[in-house]
Formats: sequence, structure tokens, C-alpha cells
Amino acid sequence: MRRYNPGVRIRPIDLVDVFVYLVVLGLFIQLFPDVIAETFVVALLTAVLLKIVLEAVLVLKKWVGRRIREARNGWARAVNIVVLVLVLPGSKFLVLELVALTFQGSVHLGNFLQVTALIIALMLARSGMRRLFDARQAM
Repeated sequence: MRRYNPGVRIRPIDLVDVFVYLVVLGLFIQLFPDVIAETFVVALLTAVLLKIVLEAVLVLKKWVGRRIREARNGWARAVNIVVLVLVLPGSKFLVLELVALTFQGSVHLGNFLQVTALIIALMLARSGMRRLFDARQAM
């Protein structure tokens, strides 16, 4: 019997990330008037989109970081550092544009500083959940 084996696996921690992202996004919606999601479902879909984009950005950052460490000359290292410096703020613009294109005005994540704060909060929440899960597995 042939089994369907998709290339992408959803792990339990990925679902936890989405729900944590939803909570953080909900807090930002409550605390900042410029952060808007018209409905709960739209906020949930935004959390899923943020999870996908931020995971892709983390993979890219790790790849560039590895290239910086493995660079054999100063020029290669400098070019990769410039790429990393462009990826960091570029990821915020990517989030803003993808949300605008995907939700057509149903979601507004505020200005660049609010998006930066949101992404930092999401990454801290993600890191905290990973540490919590790792600590529980070590028991």
C-alpha cells in the first residue's frame, strides 16, 4: 500500500507557534490602535502567514550566517554581512507587503516600528515556547 508523504510536516510545536503568534497578535491589536484585524479568522490566518514568513526568514538568516562563518576571504564575508544587514529590515517590509497583498486591507499591522516590535515579540514568544518544550522533554 502506498502512503502519501508530503514534503512539509506540521509538528506540534508549529501549531503551538501559531497559537502563540495569535495571542501576541491579539495583544498588539488591543494595545495599538494602528494594528487591526477585522475578524478572529483573519487574525488566525495572519498568525499562520506570520509563522510561514518568519520560519522562511529564520532559514535564510541561518544560511547567510553559515556563509559568513565559512567565508574564506574578506570580500565574501563582507558581501554576506551586507546581505544579512539587508535581510533584517527587509523581512519587516516582506511581512507588511505579504499581509497587504493577502488580506487586501482586512489586516493592518501598523507602521514599521510596530511591525518590528511585533516581530521581536513573536520571536521572543517562539523562543520561550521552544525553551519550555525542551525543558519538559528533558524531565
